Amino acid sequence: MEKVELQVSALSNSESSPGNFVLVLEEEKSQKRLPIIIGSFEAQAIALFLEKLMPPRPLTHDLFIQTLKNAGIQLLEATIYGKVNGAFAAHLVLKDKSGNQWNEDARSSDAIALAIRVAAPVFIDKTLFEQFAFKEEDRKGMLRGSLREYSMEELEILLTDFLEKEDYEGAAKIRDIVLQKRNTQ
Repeated sequence: MEKVELQVSALSNSESSPGNFVLVLEEEKSQKRLPIIIGSFEAQAIALFLEKLMPPRPLTHDLFIQTLKNAGIQLLEATIYGKVNGAFAAHLVLKDKSGNQWNEDARSSDAIALAIRVAAPVFIDKTLFEQFAFKEEDRKGMLRGSLREYSMEELEILLTDFLEKEDYEGAAKIRDIVLQKRNTQ
């Protein structure tokens, strides 16, 4: 599998999936971005770490990393390898004291929350990245064909853009498509 390395670029509330968040990953070289909708717990774990805030008691991700360290297991990387039931799927690449390496399946949000804690790289399968990523300037010409043909990720980006521009009529149309898509999944 050919891989592309990603960095965490942004984290914000999801407009199309209330109660969830959008984690934006970016490839530095091409400046292409990949939005991923994640849950509030994972968003909190990522945000606290990025802001260098330490809760009084360890969060689950911190506890897991400490357990790996105590067991002599190193987290080498997190790789987003596909989509399962509409969500990005990932695996962690781990290595023990003897040098044995293996993959553990994970949700992409958990894999990223863990990887950033140990400064491990986050990768995505190149084919998957090309399918779902976009360049910032591409967003300006993003309106094409019927909104029903857009992925949930693309609709999320459009909805955010329309709300930022205070185009509430356009945002309402996009919201309606999101709700229709969500009800048919």
